[in-house]
Amino acid sequence: MSTSKISREDARQIYFAGLHSVEADACIQKCMEVKGNCINIKGKKTYNLDKYNNIYLTGFGKVSGFMAAAVEKLLGDRIKKGIVNVRYGYTTPCKYVKLNSAGHPIPDVAGINGTKEIVDIAKKASENDLVFCLISGGGSALFELPYEGISLEEIRDLTAMLLKCGATIDEMNAIRKHLSRVKGGRFAKLCKAEIVSVILSDVINDPLDTIASGATSPDSSTFLDCERILNKYDLYKKIPASIRKHVQSGLHGSIEETPKPGDKIFARVNNIIVGNNRTALVASKEKGQQLGYNTLILSSCIKGEAKEIAKVFGAIAREIHFSGYPVKRPACIIAGGESTVTVKGDGLGGRNQEFSLSAAMEIDGLADTVILSAGTDGTDGGTDAAGAMVDGTTIMNAKSKKLNPEKYLSNNDSFSFFKETNELIVTGPTKTNVMDIMLLLVNK
Repeated sequence: MSTSKISREDARQIYFAGLHSVEADACIQKCMEVKGNCINIKGKKTYNLDKYNNIYLTGFGKVSGFMAAAVEKLLGDRIKKGIVNVRYGYTTPCKYVKLNSAGHPIPDVAGINGTKEIVDIAKKASENDLVFCLISGGGSALFELPYEGISLEEIRDLTAMLLKCGATIDEMNAIRKHLSRVKGGRFAKLCKAEIVSVILSDVINDPLDTIASGATSPDSSTFLDCERILNKYDLYKKIPASIRKHVQSGLHGSIEETPKPGDKIFARVNNIIVGNNRTALVASKEKGQQLGYNTLILSSCIKGEAKEIAKVFGAIAREIHFSGYPVKRPACIIAGGESTVTVKGDGLGGRNQEFSLSAAMEIDGLADTVILSAGTDGTDGGTDAAGAMVDGTTIMNAKSKKLNPEKYLSNNDSFSFFKETNELIVTGPTKTNVMDIMLLLVNK
């Protein structure tokens, strides 16, 4: 087997080691334990389940259904009732909890109907009840109940605008929180019961107010932030009139702000992170070391334009070849986070595929070098690929097939490029969502 094939297989193993470490059931089993009538969460807090009249299970996010199935194994028939909003295609058998499939990343009617059912549980729960809220990435789209006067179609239009202009997840969520009756801590305000939010983070550094738009945590963003973000991307005059009117009403104080830090409602809420991108990177590092690589975690906080970040990875690859820094060969550089793509073309492919295409151009002709970038949720840019893997021969092979990489990149059409070169990473639906894993391998 050639060095290139070995490196590609190694990269695949390192990626999947990280992916499997943050699967929903693995995170739940690691962080939640039932002993007798008590459940201990992450070794930090124990709940006596017998003291509650009823235990309810709610949730929202791409993989919250898998989280629900894992919690069911722990709580069994103690669960009085439950409903979780999940993305289409991400269901799994559950006995006590209803899984409601809905749209992502653009919310749909099914998501709103499921949200109404979740809200109904929250409102009916008493002070002597316990509500588990299972939250994962994608919850912002899957947990939606707009303010009166704002239609679902208008929310969808705004979401599409924000996705296309390259707004960060923090910016998108700040706006979505202020248009919703359940986001930005407002769900916690609806519920009198004690709440335990079990969270799989898909956001850099795990800010609770950003993950799935912070339904059960204090919100630090304001209506003023919404106005600033919309102006930043020149969207303020382009958004639906109802949304512009709503933001103005918030700025003038006629619509209540989201609950802020220090609000007494959060005294009965416990938000717990059970897995994140850093968890995945550590597992990938351990696998890289097992395979004999000098392994370095660069950062779990990577953000910015995907094709520009790829140039940095290309530069690091050449530095390893020429000087042995930051680690000597065989080298494995691991990073994570979530980049963005400013869409200017009409092609297919998300941030990971765009990163990989740009990286391929940077390492063109470089021997024994492989770069992989893939999401942990199994999809990238609305395609069925999680990302792509390239090496120093990718561009040369593409040009032999009459493919022009620059043209594909400028048209944001990395998916079509990698479909032709057969370098897509396809995982199918995964049981997790903790942003992206980026790998650089330089063999001996």
